[in-house]
Amino acid sequence: MQQSETVPLTQLLDERHGRVICYPRYDLRELRRRVKELKKLGVKAVEFAGGKTAFDVPVLGKGCVGIVIVALTDRGKVALKVRRVDADRAGMQREAELLRRANAVGVGPRLLGTTKNFILMEFVEGTLLPQWVEMLEGRGTRSRIRRVLREVLEQCWRLDESGLDHGELSRAPKHVIVDSSDNPCLVDFETASLHRRVSNVTSICQYLFIGSQAAKTIKKKIGEINREELIRALRTYKQQRTRENFEKTLGVCGLRNV
Repeated sequence: MQQSETVPLTQLLDERHGRVICYPRYDLRELRRRVKELKKLGVKAVEFAGGKTAFDVPVLGKGCVGIVIVALTDRGKVALKVRRVDADRAGMQREAELLRRANAVGVGPRLLGTTKNFILMEFVEGTLLPQWVEMLEGRGTRSRIRRVLREVLEQCWRLDESGLDHGELSRAPKHVIVDSSDNPCLVDFETASLHRRVSNVTSICQYLFIGSQAAKTIKKKIGEINREELIRALRTYKQQRTRENFEKTLGVCGLRNV
């Protein structure tokens, strides 16, 4: 991991850092507009750090829609999602609204502000779920993992109830972060939707217990579950999305009484 670098907004107009704020095509006029947006959001500086890179500059994350970096504000360190200039959308307001809907049911990093090109949100410091499971050892490991998995499923249940589909939980190695207090947080709502059938519980169960490398690791740590029984339970839940059927799914996963 490259060394972090903190850059005040007044020094952000140089091309090296501007190429990140205007990724992947540097444009000075666009950069100046974006710096004005950052000022409106209360950003004082940005911190380039993380395990990914954009033009050899370290960042927290990089996707098809945006680059995620750290921003510094009067309320401390926050996460800043920067719209790519070649993104398939004209602005970030829709994603911000979907995150606000998730927040309303206690899911996702807290939304702090948004403009055309940025989403400012709570900085969730922790470990991605697969790595968190992998590194746990010793007494209490099984119960800790089961408590976290139960909370992940509960959050997915609340999203289902709200009518918001995350959209990427069937392949979720980067979408669940576990903090130092074992609190999981679902992140990245850029492909979320209120207009398709919700499948958060069924998708996350497939990922955690059936069809991924993470599922194999989880099985080693907490024991095997009956795959066929889980598939039947998920099929029933999909047909009738009731709390009773959700509880039955928890039971099959060994998570009802944790």
